[in-house]
Amino acid sequence: REEACRIGLLFGGFTGSYHALRCLLRKLRKKETPVNAILAGSIAGLSILALDDSSRRRTLALYLLARVAQCAYNSAKSKNKFHFWGSHWKHGDSLLFSLACAQVMYAFVMRPESLPKAYQDFIQKTGPVAAPVYKAVRENCRGAPVNVASISAYLSSRGKANNVKLEEFPSIIPCSIIHPDTNSCLSHNAKAASATFRKTFPLYFSLTFVPFVVLHLQKFLDTPARTCWLAVKGSVRSTTFLSAFVGIFQAVICMHRKIASKDHKLVYWVAGGLSALSVLLEKKARRSELALYVLPRAGESLWYILVNRKLLPDVKNAEVALFCACMGGIMYYLEYEPDTMAPFLRGLIRRFLASRISNPGLSVNQTTSYTYLQTPDAVKKPKIQENPEVETSTPKQYNLESIPGL
Repeated sequence: REEACRIGLLFGGFTGSYHALRCLLRKLRKKETPVNAILAGSIAGLSILALDDSSRRRTLALYLLARVAQCAYNSAKSKNKFHFWGSHWKHGDSLLFSLACAQVMYAFVMRPESLPKAYQDFIQKTGPVAAPVYKAVRENCRGAPVNVASISAYLSSRGKANNVKLEEFPSIIPCSIIHPDTNSCLSHNAKAASATFRKTFPLYFSLTFVPFVVLHLQKFLDTPARTCWLAVKGSVRSTTFLSAFVGIFQAVICMHRKIASKDHKLVYWVAGGLSALSVLLEKKARRSELALYVLPRAGESLWYILVNRKLLPDVKNAEVALFCACMGGIMYYLEYEPDTMAPFLRGLIRRFLASRISNPGLSVNQTTSYTYLQTPDAVKKPKIQENPEVETSTPKQYNLESIPGL
């Protein structure tokens, strides 16, 4: 209940303060410029303080940073001012996803404390390897003694305690400990992929079906069977992608143990990057969204590691300042260059800001706060029609389904 109140304060506080600041800035500056949107968005971004968890604030700030970078890049590219080398590649989004996943999977194995707890739990439950085994791998890569008692207890619970030789300083954690239930690595990887499919299909189905119904209610009411079919189809595709991710990751780890006698932490970075190639099973439109979803987690992990190693200063409330700066940029692009934003994000923000609901006929940069600022003299009064038929005509009815973002 407290968490729900904090989230409500975050969104409600930002929406109200943003519109109020837009009104105040235009009244003080006597003009409407992009500076107003940037300043209002940045100051209203202080509503992030409603969340008391710095880790969550940092995650949101890094997510917005990725979105601002996306908008800035799209804006510069559309004006032929700047573009990255390789940006014309057909699978550039898959490359970005692979790099982000490489960092995330490395962090999960070697530095799990750098990832949010919920994210750790999701990866752990999705994969087939037990937590004590990952801990043993981590200790082994760092040259520390392996907790033999913990591994022995885990193997005993699987009924394999007498089949594996345990050492305090092994050169590498063998496959017989990673997957003690089966001797075949190929069979283990196939079982891991199928188990992941069974575990995650209900989750992906709910994530696909519910948003589609909520955002496209009229379409669902018109063709419910087709909606269900599209939800099932999308869920199967997404679940297959995640299952392949798990299978490839485990296959790379097992293959390394077949050809090498010593473990190294970079193996898990490479394994994460290679397994992320399974994103090619997803729709092209979803690949960039997945990359931008994983990228903040990778950035948060890298941030934590660099600060922990004293390579970056540990600035208190740095995530708040970053969030405010990013919100200023987001509001600028929303108001003045909306085409550079992802359609889903653009529609989501407009829902909270009510920028198109109050008056669908407004131009892109004339949001609710802008309409509040119009002086009476600036609005021309409609001329009185002498024709009585015009007076009695039915006023124009707006169809909310035709409004972008609804």
